[in-house]
Amino acid sequence: MSTEKKSWISDKNFFWLTVGITAGVISIVVLLKFLPDAFRPNFEFAKHLPLANAIINTTVGVFILFGYRAIRFGKNKAAHQKWMLAAFILSALFLLSYVVKGMVLPETKYGGEGALKYAYFFILISHILLAAIILPMVLYTLYFASQGNYVKHKKIARITFPIWMYVAITGPLVYLLISPYYNF
Repeated sequence: MSTEKKSWISDKNFFWLTVGITAGVISIVVLLKFLPDAFRPNFEFAKHLPLANAIINTTVGVFILFGYRAIRFGKNKAAHQKWMLAAFILSALFLLSYVVKGMVLPETKYGGEGALKYAYFFILISHILLAAIILPMVLYTLYFASQGNYVKHKKIARITFPIWMYVAITGPLVYLLISPYYNF
């Protein structure tokens, strides 16, 4: 007897929805770099977003850890769901904030030298690449849970969890390393 819920969307349709959402988000982030200044939000507002983004990312990491702890050690499914949904919602808020920041603020060049410069660029590049792939992974992890397919949920969550945590940790780390070079 299967414990899966009746699906509101087929796996195939969800795949294409995930592809569309992911491609759309990546396209928006890239296209907003070319948005004319007249359409950008206010600079005074946006100059606070890098710190806000670091705080949001840190909070996402804490929520992911709490969610993991709730299911792994306490077997508390309700708490796990609440923490992970909160992490997802904050991640969406971060993405919106990040896009606005990218629209308004000038690009900041890293000014460090030596080994720290190489460490910074390694962290930055790995963060960007993994941030791009984590969205569909999180969407699928949530989808399988919402469908009651806990076998698939657990299987993908084992991959999603460390990547999402890495992105949540390295985001604030990138901020700490580049913030001394902000000129605003």
